Amino acid sequence: MNYNELGIQAIQEEDYEKAAELFTKAIEENPEEAIGYINFGNLLSSMNENDRAERFLQKAIVLDENAATAYYSLANLYYNAERFEEAAKLYEKAISNGIEGADAYFMLGKSFEKSGQTKLSLPYLQRAYELEPSDIQIKLTYAIALASFEMFNEAEPILKEILEADKENADAHYNLGVLYAVSTTNTDAALFHLKEAFTIQPSYDQARYVYDMISLRS
Repeated sequence: MNYNELGIQAIQEEDYEKAAELFTKAIEENPEEAIGYINFGNLLSSMNENDRAERFLQKAIVLDENAATAYYSLANLYYNAERFEEAAKLYEKAISNGIEGADAYFMLGKSFEKSGQTKLSLPYLQRAYELEPSDIQIKLTYAIALASFEMFNEAEPILKEILEADKENADAHYNLGVLYAVSTTNTDAALFHLKEAFTIQPSYDQARYVYDMISLRS
């Protein structure tokens, strides 16, 4: 009987108490295997029992220093707790131990960005964009990072891609409007996109503020 598989099935059935019992049995049956601790840690994390989740995930890493999913889950825990520098180190560990896909690179980039190291975030956000070019959140985050370093020629087509896929994306309109305002003389385009932003999202006060500021100067 595979208690880990049964525990995951219990989670899917939203029977978390049963899942906890099954993961406990998995750990008792194989106390030197990391997987039971990882599964129990993820369960605890989903229930916002973060201190206990941290201990289980750390135990998994002690048992298996190559447990990529343990590093990734613990990184997510730290990211959500705004422990961004620690999260970045763990996302790097997860990737170096075999975690694949855009999400890990995106979260590593976000961790660097949140810890004030935007320049370090760029290659990871770029890699996430390459791996998942249709993901709007990845594209938007990458474009904003590029624009923050005045890489406007690189950011502009990505923001346009977003609007091609989602013409009512207020954030893309806002950032494209600001890009035109600061990097071109195309005031009409800047005003158009800023107006679109606060028309789509009336509470977008920053878009309205920049729009009014440009209007007064033009």
